[in-house]
Amino acid sequence: MTDLIHNFVNAADAESPLDIVPVGGRIGAEVRGIALSGDLDPATVSALEAALARHKVLFFREQHELTDARHEEFAALLGDPVAHPTVPVAEGSRYLLELDSKEGYAASSWHTDVTFVDAYPKASILRAIHVPAAGGDTLWANGATAYEELPESLKTLVDGLWAVHSNKYDYAHALGTKDAARAEAYSAIFASTVYETEHPVVRVHPETGERSLILGHFLKQFVGLNSADSQRLFSILQDHITKPENTVRWRWAVGDVAIWDNRATQHRAIADFGLQRRTLRRATVAGEVPVAIDGRRSRTVKKEQPASLVPAE
Repeated sequence: MTDLIHNFVNAADAESPLDIVPVGGRIGAEVRGIALSGDLDPATVSALEAALARHKVLFFREQHELTDARHEEFAALLGDPVAHPTVPVAEGSRYLLELDSKEGYAASSWHTDVTFVDAYPKASILRAIHVPAAGGDTLWANGATAYEELPESLKTLVDGLWAVHSNKYDYAHALGTKDAARAEAYSAIFASTVYETEHPVVRVHPETGERSLILGHFLKQFVGLNSADSQRLFSILQDHITKPENTVRWRWAVGDVAIWDNRATQHRAIADFGLQRRTLRRATVAGEVPVAIDGRRSRTVKKEQPASLVPAE
């Protein structure tokens, strides 16, 4: 039994005061017996942060008392809540981003939130308001276990590799739509300011010291490689991150909340719910500028509005 627990990388911490039930073998755990709010005591918040660093994604059922205001107040316990850099906040809120798929599509490609800026979010807190009768699950992947399992030759390659991330990308593909007008309208909002940022492919976690792979759909190109070689290498590394052993899948119910460490994971919604309503609201907590193995830090190399949006003199 000792060997089994030792090899179970997502095992619950026996010293934690929380009631934690792991969901996947390498990532994800349900936390029971807590009502999330801005009134949680410091000891509970500290225990939640430790659990988040350990399990990467935490799930909470039946958080029906978590209004928009309480959602934002809880986020403030984990750090400084921040709005999305380009997408307007949900009506009536200060920081919340609404993910409303009533028109039958969703952003369904693997990504880490907002990696097109330098200090992208530390954590995201997602709350389910309307969910489909079937479908619309979310997947998360563990970038730390993906890195640890790389062959040594690939580790040697990626340890010093950097990549450019941008919010100017193929929106039609990410949304799973063939409607060019819809994709263009979405792009006009999401890329109203175009960012390009250089990140290390391997990030050192500021709390655990773990090394994690940073990729996802915002990655535009590896520094020093052409587009064709970048795409080939991206596919190899991304496949390591998203193989089933590194993932967890959550079936949403109204009132569910998921919190994930955005510095060590990727996620994607599954757009298999047709025209059913799927509405969630997300708070994000400000993060730090990533640090590479050699100590270098990420840097933004471009931040500009498209010419069509620049006011005439």
